Amino acid sequence: MNILRIGSGAGYSGDRIEPAVELAEHGDLDYLVFECLAERTIALAQQARISDPQGGYDPLLAERMRRVLPFVGQGQGQGPGRGRLRVITNMGAANPQAAASEVRRIAGELGLGLKVVAVVGDDVLHTLSAEQLLDNGQTVGALGERLISANAYLGVEGIVQALRADADVVITGRVADPSLFLAPQMFEFGWAFDDWPRLGRGTLVGHLLECAGQVSGGYFADPGFKDVEDLARLGFPLAEIDADGNAVITKVAGSGGRVSRATCAEQLIYEVHDPSAYLTPDVTADFSQVGFVEEGVDRVRAQGASGRARPDQLKVSVGYLDGWIGEGQMSYGGPGAVARAELAREVVLKRLALTGVNMQDLRAELIGMDSLHGPRSSVEPWEVRLRVAARCDERSDAVRVGNEVETLYTNGPAGGGGASKSVRQVVAVASLLLPREAVKPRIEE
Repeated sequence: MNILRIGSGAGYSGDRIEPAVELAEHGDLDYLVFECLAERTIALAQQARISDPQGGYDPLLAERMRRVLPFVGQGQGQGPGRGRLRVITNMGAANPQAAASEVRRIAGELGLGLKVVAVVGDDVLHTLSAEQLLDNGQTVGALGERLISANAYLGVEGIVQALRADADVVITGRVADPSLFLAPQMFEFGWAFDDWPRLGRGTLVGHLLECAGQVSGGYFADPGFKDVEDLARLGFPLAEIDADGNAVITKVAGSGGRVSRATCAEQLIYEVHDPSAYLTPDVTADFSQVGFVEEGVDRVRAQGASGRARPDQLKVSVGYLDGWIGEGQMSYGGPGAVARAELAREVVLKRLALTGVNMQDLRAELIGMDSLHGPRSSVEPWEVRLRVAARCDERSDAVRVGNEVETLYTNGPAGGGGASKSVRQVVAVASLLLPREAVKPRIEE
């Protein structure tokens, strides 16, 4: 039986590059997938595109492609009749066309004759109506000029179309994470778009791989409880998949990390609210009967997934501007550090009230004491860092938050140092549902 090998080259936009190169060079892959978009990531990308029409794609796109393109198209793959490595990625973010152009340029510089195809159609900003309700209770119209973006979660259709067009590299915008991995399975094995059990199993593969190093021991590691060897050389995962969607999760031999029943089980429940109805654009996946069997060192068989008909609606991620965050930090150390930091916090809060800073949200915490778990313990540390942050409608108010923390240098209490301050605009994200027929994915070559 032919086995398809798909590797995960990234689990988020800023992920490491070396493990992806390791997969491309030593993984005997048919496909290398880079999953690099989060809800807020694409809103920020849309904001970047406004200031630069040729921008809006992943900032690491060029570096990643320079490192892996030399392996693309080579006859190392062991898949069903393909015998070459291809790349699929959502690094196109808000501008898949520009990203594809950049990849073509890099391929040309490297002397590679590769076909690069963009998948578009996820940008649905201009199809929304003012009265549509977001999950935060606001309407689209209420956002006014603060509205930045609206991107539907596409499924496999555009990617499959690109693969049928013989693409070596497929660049998408907003596509559901597991769909990036499901599409090559459907293409290679000829699965129908309504073969729900196989699509459910293929979606499980995508869900296990989509966060890259999380399933190969990265997020799993907890010294003394869940030890993982050579975490600094963590190897990213790959899946060996048969024509029915049954898969073994593994990694390149000799790479760091660990693939076990436990790492796979933890990744299985990641971001899954109802394991019997995991909604994607392609299928309603059923993970409720999934089990994992360790077949050897760093080899885990995933089994038991199924699926039902896909939802009639697609999720749309809406990005909008929601004010400014001003932040200031100051450290205190030595005897009495906590008491001085607590006094500093009290001073800053009084100053913000006295000077009339208008704030919608406020946090004032002692990092290392009460920033995560509330009231501090009885153990007195030798160092602590004050952090005060507030969200404000106006940038001028946000600036004053950091300024007040910085003034502790000379206005007391004693011994403060290492001050920092910053101001950043808030890009918030909300969601709504859109009828599937309103979204038209297509490819551009």
